[in-house]
Amino acid sequence: MQTVELKLKQASAVLGVSPKDLQNLVQLNVLKPSRKDAYHWFDTRRLLEAKVTFFLKESLGASTEVLARFARALSSGVSDEDWNRLRYLSLSSRPVRGREAIEVRTPLRELAKELDDQLPRAQIHQDLPRGRKRPGWKRELLRNLETAADDLAGITSEEIRSAIRGYRAGKKGMPEVTVGGEKRPA
Repeated sequence: MQTVELKLKQASAVLGVSPKDLQNLVQLNVLKPSRKDAYHWFDTRRLLEAKVTFFLKESLGASTEVLARFARALSSGVSDEDWNRLRYLSLSSRPVRGREAIEVRTPLRELAKELDDQLPRAQIHQDLPRGRKRPGWKRELLRNLETAADDLAGITSEEIRSAIRGYRAGKKGMPEVTVGGEKRPA
């Protein structure tokens, strides 16, 4: 995986999540990127930790408290060499009363490859200070609005509402849960 250092907004673009979602996990101490000059910076390892955390959040629908525990375990329990060589990462969580642990297997190498593929997004989403506009932003906005208006010609407002509802319903989908058994040795 490439070595990078990205601000929060760029990291959220690479991760494919909204900046607010990433900021919430940082503020709730689930993720702990380094701070320099009042900005949160995500290096390669922190970016992969965030990717794993969002993967677990999507897959398990876990609360921030559970995600924070998993993130702390990841941060302290996995060395830098392991991040680069492991194919799968197994997290286990044992109930307080000492029963057998539940285990979650995360495809670490696949998530790292996704991050590598999405790194060019950081260049597209420049983290410009608020209030400063790029030169030519009005022309660019107008051109984009005209293109969107041309693309939407002939589409009714009901079709647009239906497409929005379908998209939102797809995002609210529950994670898939499967059951597999393992026989005890005789």
